[in-house]
Amino acid sequence: MGKLADTIITEGGMITGIIPGFMREMQWAHKGLTELIEVKDMHQRKKLMITGVDAVIALPGGIGTLEELTEVITLKQLGQFLSPIIIVNTDGFYNNLIDFFEKMIRENFMHHLHEKIWDVVEKPSDIIPAIMNSEPWDASFINRAAMEE
Repeated sequence: MGKLADTIITEGGMITGIIPGFMREMQWAHKGLTELIEVKDMHQRKKLMITGVDAVIALPGGIGTLEELTEVITLKQLGQFLSPIIIVNTDGFYNNLIDFFEKMIRENFMHHLHEKIWDVVEKPSDIIPAIMNSEPWDASFINRAAMEE
């Protein structure tokens, strides 16, 4: 995340960070952000991170990225988040995760319509087209959250 923030700042962009107080106390906050919002905990951070956004983009990352990605997929499945979710599968980083998602669908742990919750791209230049071409999602899709027997 730091490298991405550095690049955005270098290119003249504006970037807002959201950090729990305990992380700020550890001095983990990026120093050059346009705005830094401190929240109580990770739950508030995740909620604020998806509030009013045009899309969620998952770049290769660690366990925190995985947890945030699966939470937003769950929220979209339940009709609580409606924006596009783009997984950037650089160098096949997410191949195993995507295979696992497909297995959940094949084995009826998710409805086949849920494969439209996310889009996968191979390179960052494909993100904007993927957002623009993402299938619309609305709150009525909650009706497909429960699997039929």
